[in-house]
Amino acid sequence: MKFRTSTSSVARSSAPPEAPKRFSLRIAVWLLDNPHLGANPSVKHVAGHLLKQPARQGVVLAQSRLGQLMCRDCGSARDQRIGHELLRQAARAGDRLAQQELSKIED
Repeated sequence: MKFRTSTSSVARSSAPPEAPKRFSLRIAVWLLDNPHLGANPSVKHVAGHLLKQPARQGVVLAQSRLGQLMCRDCGSARDQRIGHELLRQAARAGDRLAQQELSKIED
């Protein structure tokens, strides 16, 4: 018969619930900033998927990077509108890159 020990339940509860969000954000930013990988459309697609959940949860960096990606690399008007809105949210939160990107787009 197996018994649960109190240490196993404590070890599980000590892991931060935000770890997957941060990990996917870090991977996406690394992919986009990598000079060899960042230009590849399929890599941008993967990075966009990784950024989507943190952006929905209000992570400013994810909103800024996904907004830039959608404004620059998406052809549909719907995706560009979503990208503009993400950039506006990040700019309101104080992200300088989002503010600069918005000023370029709106000029």
